Amino acid sequence: MLKQLTLAACAALSLVSLAADNDGWTPMFNGKDLSGWKSNEETPGSYTVEDGAIKVGNGRAHLFYVGPDGGAKFKNFEFKAKVKHMEGSNSGIYIHTAWQDKGWPDKGYECQVNSTAHKDPKKTGGLYAVKDVLNTAPVGDGEWFDYHIKVEGKHITISINGKVTTDWTEPEGWDPATALKNMPGRKLSEGTIAIQAHDPKSVVYYKDLFIKPLP
Repeated sequence: MLKQLTLAACAALSLVSLAADNDGWTPMFNGKDLSGWKSNEETPGSYTVEDGAIKVGNGRAHLFYVGPDGGAKFKNFEFKAKVKHMEGSNSGIYIHTAWQDKGWPDKGYECQVNSTAHKDPKKTGGLYAVKDVLNTAPVGDGEWFDYHIKVEGKHITISINGKVTTDWTEPEGWDPATALKNMPGRKLSEGTIAIQAHDPKSVVYYKDLFIKPLP
């Protein structure tokens, strides 16, 4: 009887520890396949799983997080992942976006992923065309780094390896149709996460993707 109680107590403690470790974070990628994600297949074969990571490459396409029930949607949240861009590569993480069968996503913001050698001057850690990190990427090519995004109300922060690279608040009455060129949907509302495959020469890896809804 005592042994059974001891085992039960250990199991309970393990569950408590697991809950504490998770701290509200939900895994978005199982490391094995693309369950919970949906590619628009604009360029077929742009997303594969390699060594426990999502490999992005081959041509323009977007991979949307749909979640286990197919309807994932977030307003206030934190997102974190490990990312590695290879030399000359470009990608992006879209937030508050929605399914689109082709083209650059019209809805939401793009958090830039762009290596040191890619010709686009807007580099990793910026909010594309809104609050850019220009010319020099905060991390090198071929190395894993931590990418963290937080959205609370109208406030967006992006951190790379724990250092804030973008801190931006969407102004009251923000009208992206007049503030930005050809980007009328760059506005906070709610939506899902999407990973961008940019061009045939760009290869980027994503793993350990988690999201935590906030009040």
